Amino acid sequence: MTLEEIATYIVSDGKGILAADESNPTCGKRFDSIGVESTEENRRDYREMLFRSEGMNGNIGGVILFDETIRQSASDGTLLRDLISDQGALPGIKVDKGLQPIEDCPGETVTVGLDGLDDRLKEYTEMGAKFTKWRAVIKIGDGIPTDECIDANMDALAQYAKSAQNNGMVPIVEPEVLMDGDHSIDDCYDATERSLKSLFKHLEKYEVNIKGTLLKPNMVTSGSEHEVQAGIDEVANKTIECLVKNVPQDLPGVAFLSGGQSDVLATAHLDAMNKIGGFSWKLSFSYGRALQAAALKAWGGKPENVFIAQDELSHRAEMNKLASLGQWEKDLEER
Repeated sequence: MTLEEIATYIVSDGKGILAADESNPTCGKRFDSIGVESTEENRRDYREMLFRSEGMNGNIGGVILFDETIRQSASDGTLLRDLISDQGALPGIKVDKGLQPIEDCPGETVTVGLDGLDDRLKEYTEMGAKFTKWRAVIKIGDGIPTDECIDANMDALAQYAKSAQNNGMVPIVEPEVLMDGDHSIDDCYDATERSLKSLFKHLEKYEVNIKGTLLKPNMVTSGSEHEVQAGIDEVANKTIECLVKNVPQDLPGVAFLSGGQSDVLATAHLDAMNKIGGFSWKLSFSYGRALQAAALKAWGGKPENVFIAQDELSHRAEMNKLASLGQWEKDLEER
């Protein structure tokens, strides 16, 4: 498959992405919430359960993995990445190395991991990974985000994207403006617009093929601590407006992160955008918690709960596919 074919496939027919690339510490926090120890075997069992879910097929076009997971085998010896392929989804891999404080920019970070990236990408290509992900983090606060922070992060994102394409993998570029804080939806719009402008300027600078790239942005929302939360229609309209103004039309797809939204709210926002329409790219999902939360709780680390947990994941995957097609209705959530 070409880069363009891979990117198009992942978000075709309402499909989206299961983000299962939580680091081991993050996975540990999720497991703590259900009283399960975060051992390598338990993490393997949990992800195997997700990847074998019936609702993966036809609803999920790609799965982002963590380094540990792409190397693991299921309980029957099948490689987890092969389970994903058997479900009609493409395996992908998170390749950034986390956040580092920016000197002279208090409270701001830049994502690192360009050192040795080419060697890592070559290994992941040999393992069958078809796409990659790199996350930049932009915070809103007093006097931030600064241009220095935005440009440093978007420059790194663009360098990573070029390296991924040079190794035959589609880059997912993720400029996440965090929901954390008491900022307004207009503050979020401003930070998101500045980030997108800088991102696509840098992608052009490094001659990244936009048709073989996917964007994983935040939605334009109120800060999580803001006293008045913007409604679903306002979030949908402002997000579309921001994207239409700043995202090239030849990008194949926009797969939103959920960013701490509840699972149903993330679905409702995505559906509202697709019902409005008027854009050239596919608007889809790349959710972690918003796909997994109900399944994780139902599983609870108990083998006898696997089928119940898989049903929860399958339901959320189906709901988000409908939202990607603009065909979701709230009463479909009643089970």
